Amino acid sequence: MQRGTNLGRLGDFNQAVIFESIRRAVDGVSRVELAGSTGLSPQTISNVVRRLLDEGLVREDRTIVSGPGKPRTVLELESNRMVAVGIHLDPGVITVVILNLRGEILHSRRLDIPAVEVPEKTIETMATTVDEIISESGVPRSNVLGVGVVVPGPLDPERGVMIDPPLLDGWKDVDMVGPLHRLLKLDVIIEKDTIAASIAEQWKGNDAERDNFVTMYVGAGIGAGMVLNGEIHRGISNNAGEIGHYSTGVISQDCNICGRNDCLHASLSFNMIAQQARERGLNLTAPDDGNAEERAAGMNEIVALAQSGNEVAVELIRECMGHVGQVAGQLCNTLDVGLVILAGPLWAEVDEWCLEDVRAIINERFSSKHVHAIEVRSSTLGHEVGAIGGACAIMDASLSPKAAALLLR
Repeated sequence: MQRGTNLGRLGDFNQAVIFESIRRAVDGVSRVELAGSTGLSPQTISNVVRRLLDEGLVREDRTIVSGPGKPRTVLELESNRMVAVGIHLDPGVITVVILNLRGEILHSRRLDIPAVEVPEKTIETMATTVDEIISESGVPRSNVLGVGVVVPGPLDPERGVMIDPPLLDGWKDVDMVGPLHRLLKLDVIIEKDTIAASIAEQWKGNDAERDNFVTMYVGAGIGAGMVLNGEIHRGISNNAGEIGHYSTGVISQDCNICGRNDCLHASLSFNMIAQQARERGLNLTAPDDGNAEERAAGMNEIVALAQSGNEVAVELIRECMGHVGQVAGQLCNTLDVGLVILAGPLWAEVDEWCLEDVRAIINERFSSKHVHAIEVRSSTLGHEVGAIGGACAIMDASLSPKAAALLLR
């Protein structure tokens, strides 16, 4: 948790530190406890709390008696005072959520196998869906902090543009932020899917798990989000986490991007998976080399076969996720983290068959296994993890303490 400073000119940072402390306190927190956890003076605590009360972001809930002295007033978060919207564009699904200040989902919408061939129409569909769920939620539009739109990389966050995502045909140099802002009349930011998934896990996890972990995002594409020493690792262009061309150690097919024949991208491309499925006797209606919508439908076919008890489909999925485990183990060697969270729309459908195998692969691959083990678990956020991360990114940008705010400009 961040600690504050008693220098007067840094009031905004202190307010963010105190607000974050109140937000994390599920059962409320007193002013005395805030002073202890933040390192701020009682006067600074009092001034900031008064502002938060005036803005309606917190309330004085009850008093508690703890030993001699004056009873303490407990401060509680007004969790529904402000909300944020998250949109996640995965080639196989579009998810939209509204979160309150606790990170709780108030409303959500899932559009399975959306037609994403025309970016303009897809963006219009996103905007319409956002308008609908804001209306359904009953939250005044003035209480919506903004919209976090989550997309596959690479992207240019300064321009709000998707550069050339490998699994979305026709989406080269597509402006996401500008059109959504014009349609919704709300602030919009863009976030990479892997980074958004880690933001979601950081917001929703407990304090012990927020500092150092890797999120393996498994959707139509595969990527990694990394949290190191409590900070999201973004890289200099906000495109960190591209792990598709790490070696799996297994020869599959030539990659049309990096040229290798053993990378994760090649191993998990749909045409490779479909070819293996057909060789093993699985009948798929989707073409091997279809568009984004057809590839998503094809993966859904394989998952549906596994869910119906088809052992061939289950074994194929386990092999695919084993490749993810091999790469995750390499990341753990590089970063020396203690936790790997597997998340994403596809992982939410297959974790029951794959988690134990992937856990074993990661820990076997980890070179410091005799020093500590790697905890490997599935996200509890399901297919909504990306959209949740987009909404959390909006709240993070608006409300969370940032060390960069302390720099003189």
